[in-house]
Order: sequence, then structure tokens, then C-alpha cells
Amino acid sequence: MTSFLARSSTGWATRAFIAAALILPLGLQPALSAEPQPAKQLFGGMTLPSRTAPASFGSYAKGCLSGAVALPADGPTWQAMRLSRNRRWGNPHMIMFLERFSRDAAEIGWGSGILLGDISQPRGGPMLTGHASHQIGLDADIWFQPKPARAMSVAEREQKPFVSMLDKTKFLTVNPERWTPTHARLLMRAASEPEVDRVFVNPAIKKKLCETWTGDRTAMGKIRPIYGHDEHFHIRIKCPADSPGCKPQAAVAPGDGCDKSLAWWFTQEPWAKPKPNPDAKPVKPRFVMLSDLPQACSGVLAAPSASEAASTFGGAVPVSAPAPASAFAPAAPDAIMPPTTIDDPSVPVPTRRPVAGGVQ
Repeated sequence: MTSFLARSSTGWATRAFIAAALILPLGLQPALSAEPQPAKQLFGGMTLPSRTAPASFGSYAKGCLSGAVALPADGPTWQAMRLSRNRRWGNPHMIMFLERFSRDAAEIGWGSGILLGDISQPRGGPMLTGHASHQIGLDADIWFQPKPARAMSVAEREQKPFVSMLDKTKFLTVNPERWTPTHARLLMRAASEPEVDRVFVNPAIKKKLCETWTGDRTAMGKIRPIYGHDEHFHIRIKCPADSPGCKPQAAVAPGDGCDKSLAWWFTQEPWAKPKPNPDAKPVKPRFVMLSDLPQACSGVLAAPSASEAASTFGGAVPVSAPAPASAFAPAAPDAIMPPTTIDDPSVPVPTRRPVAGGVQ
């Protein structure tokens, strides 16, 4: 692990600035420009990262990832979940952040560490299912459940159910039997890190923090309310300086966010079904194509593959190869998607939702 970290502070910083130069001259971009498939099919089919300098290209919801690094399925203070998704890949800055944050979580009493959800695909890009963001290796999902002391099996990691922090019999209300002060400390610890840009949570969780947090509120504004995110929270770090092709998100507005922007979520407007326009002509859905992504993404897609062993943080690979997704029941829908049920029928279910890569 020492040599891995040493490389991150010496070789990557200079190599990333010439990442585009390393991948674009491969001469394979014209062959990909015919775009026989949507970008999500192309990137979703890649099982290994590119053998190129680490760099994030584009925006969080429209980009790709060069030279990705995988977080091992098991670490002293983390366990990766849903291994069949193959989404443990990230920009080295994110991987090192998660390793450090997992230790911080254990130190503040969050079990023995974190349960890690999705980061990104081996080469980033759009995904076949789930997220609209997570495309450049700078987003990561953390379960609202601490890591158990024992290592779970591959099957357990596929089948372990999510646990919501909400009381589903009430409108946007945190379940007091599940929520603890440690949940709040964990979120505020994440938001306080300087490289963290945003932490996405359910509006009810943001409201709970606004009402109960008595410590330093300087970083409270980074915690942003959004649909879903009641079973996990989403950490987004800033574009690293050594990824000049990364497009940063607009800065978070000043203040703690415990204002009318939060109150809006507790009105009917964000949850109401859109009114149909009888005069509107049907619009055929258009998939994101490779040409819609930054030019460097063609080279990332066409670059030769690096091995998993050479691209894993600390040089460790999982001792048990993850079983194919077909061996298990379908994974639960991503938390940014509409919930399947709401116990209170008076609560409208929105059919269209903003994504984490938007204005939040």
C-alpha cells in the first residue's frame, strides 16, 4: 500500500496532465464513431480499466474515467457490497479518500467501518442501470448500515437488504428507532472533509440534521437534499487538480441549507405528477451516444486493459471472485429512482426526478 500511495503523490500528478495525449493518439477513435450502440452499452460492457494515466473527463453525469483504481472488496474498515455490479472503480483520489474516511467512520463509532456501494464502472461512463451520475469516479455511495465485524460472503453482499432511515408510514419523516447521533456524526464528518463537494441525503435526513445538530455547522451546506437516498448517502468529491479535463459542479450556495430551499421539499410541488400536455407530440427517447461525451472518452474506451491486480488499491484482489449477477435476485433499484411503494397513499409519487448531477 505504501508504494501505491507514493505513486499517487508523484507519478499521477504529472502523468494525468498528459492523460489525453496518451489515449487519443491510439488511432481507434474513428472505428468507434459509428456508434452502433448507446454509450451505456459500450461502457457497461467494459470489465477492466484502461492502461492509461488516471484522470476524470467531463462532468459527474456525462463523462468517463481513465486509469481507474479498484478498492478491494475487503479492507480493515470497509466491505464492498453488490460485487456483481463491478462498480468498485474510481479516480485514485476517491479511492484514497474512501480508505481514509472508512477509518474515520470506525473511530467515531460507526461499527468497524463502512459498507461501500457503487463508485464507478472500470472506465466510468453511463451505466446500464441505476445512476445518472457516478461517471467519472468521483462519486461513492455509503450504506446507512455499519460494517459488521465479520467478513460477509459474496452471496450475503448481493442479498443483504437495504435499510431505510425513514418512517414509511409518514411523509418525509426520519424513523427515530433507526436514526442515531452517530448517523449525524458520520454525515458531518464526510461533509467537513475539504475535498468533499457535496453529500446527498434524503430531504427528511437533511431536516433532521438541521433541527438536531449542535456542533460546528460550517459544512452543513454541503449536505444536499435529493430524492431517494434514505438507505445510503452519496459522497461527491471535487475535481482533482491533476484532472484538468474534469468539469466541476457549481459551488454550493452560502449558508447551511436549512432554509426555504429545504422547506420546498416538504411541499407537494416536488412530488406531484407532471400534468400531461394533450397537444404535445410523442418524443422518441434519445440515448446518450459516445459523441455526446468528452472527446477523450473515445480513447479511454479503446485503450488496452490493465489487469485487476495491477489496478487494485494496495495490490489486493478479492479472494472470492464475485458471482455473476444472474446468480442472485435482481438488485434493488438505485435509491435515486422512484420508490416502489409508499405506505401512505396520500403521498404522491413523482414520476420524474432530478439527478444528483443536476443543480443540487
